[in-house]
Amino acid sequence: MNYLDRSLEEIHTALKEGKVTSSDLTKEALKRAHDAQEELNSFVTILDDAKESEVTDNVLSGIPCAIKDNFSTKGILTTASSNILSDYVPVFDATAVKKLKDAGMVMIGKTVLDELAMGGTGTTGHTGIVRNPWDPTRLIGGSSAGSAAAVARGIVPYALGSDTGDSIRKPAGYGGIVGYKPTYGLVSRWGLFAFASSLDHVGCFAKYVKDVAHVMDNIKGIDINDMTSFDSSDIKFVESLDKNVKGRKLFYIKEIVDELKDDKKYYDNFLKVLDYCKELGIEVKEESIDKKVLNGIYPSYMAISCAEATSNNSNLTGIPFGNRKEGHSVDEVMINTRTEGFSELIRRRFVIGSFILQKENQEKLFKNAQRIRRLVVDKMTELFETYDGCIMPNAGSIAPRFDDEMDRLSEKYLLLENHLAIGNFGGFPSITIPSGLIDNMPVAINITGPIKTDDIVCNIANKLEEKIGFTPLSLKEEK
Repeated sequence: MNYLDRSLEEIHTALKEGKVTSSDLTKEALKRAHDAQEELNSFVTILDDAKESEVTDNVLSGIPCAIKDNFSTKGILTTASSNILSDYVPVFDATAVKKLKDAGMVMIGKTVLDELAMGGTGTTGHTGIVRNPWDPTRLIGGSSAGSAAAVARGIVPYALGSDTGDSIRKPAGYGGIVGYKPTYGLVSRWGLFAFASSLDHVGCFAKYVKDVAHVMDNIKGIDINDMTSFDSSDIKFVESLDKNVKGRKLFYIKEIVDELKDDKKYYDNFLKVLDYCKELGIEVKEESIDKKVLNGIYPSYMAISCAEATSNNSNLTGIPFGNRKEGHSVDEVMINTRTEGFSELIRRRFVIGSFILQKENQEKLFKNAQRIRRLVVDKMTELFETYDGCIMPNAGSIAPRFDDEMDRLSEKYLLLENHLAIGNFGGFPSITIPSGLIDNMPVAINITGPIKTDDIVCNIANKLEEKIGFTPLSLKEEK
């Protein structure tokens, strides 16, 4: 087994003992990135001049990682996978990136995303679609597609991503890796290109829960540049991982899980995970939430996110930002820049957002979406008074093929494919871990808990991970 395929702690030990060097790891990661680029298209930019880093007592020091291309990186092309920013080079690092640099990480590249992080397929980035390492005819999901594919293939042990509706957790499930979205404000969003500010979270991918914990311990914390960040010094990820979970209580939402029963393989996989919970001494119960409210999650998410995205990206006009196109007036410059700079999908979302924000539409569309969000958050908060978390299937199927058609108005789609947005609605910590294979493709479960219980959520996930014993793709290929 190559050292790059091992856990972060194992890599760190090898570095400290001189069995491998940071330079060795960096060269191997760059080689893997190039070797897989044509097949997977994980990277917008591969940093061939990436330099080794000094190995310190920090577990992340000297180890390569990848950064989603909507994080500001000083002096490095940062495009958000959009033509309108195809030559943008920031003059500062995002706080999360700076903290990783301070920890001694080695950035080997910037990863592809759905354009401006608006999408869940990994197919709308300006450099092309991202493919699933398990089966290149299938999508990996998005928007953090490149980061997920890079970790799943074993190019890097971990990668940064952002999550606005399920953009870390859905790709993690499709890729057979761990994806984590923390409590809102636990990690600073300073330097992350804003999509929908009330829903955006900074998180990460890795092969193991413990690796995620090490990354989160390094990037969390209050930041004077982000007024939504908070002091999380009492939340200790790695330190809490091995605590006994006996007596913990989880619930699942009946109305959503019922939609899975027609798929016996996937449903049986979920029941098997519940059996593991019971073996660990975790109590699991079924709870109901009004289906009318649950069916409102997806349209409410779309309304809120499109409205906030329209506002957040209003500066991409070709005047202060964006690849400016010629015109005979300021208005014409902006129209030409935005028409050529954005894909059809993005233009459509901005039109929807503008429509929702019109004064005459705000009450019916934007405020009603916020009311549904409040109903969902209040109900989950009420349940969290009794339970330590909610355990659910991560999605309704294995990773779809690129040409698969989906009925986006069916209850199965509305419930099974969009419930992860609950974590964004309430800012709840939420983790996805692999739970097995179906038809040689990974499936996953998700655990979401009350705000500021990130350590408990990861503790439960870690114990379940040990029970499940899933082998990541990069280790299968190594064998």
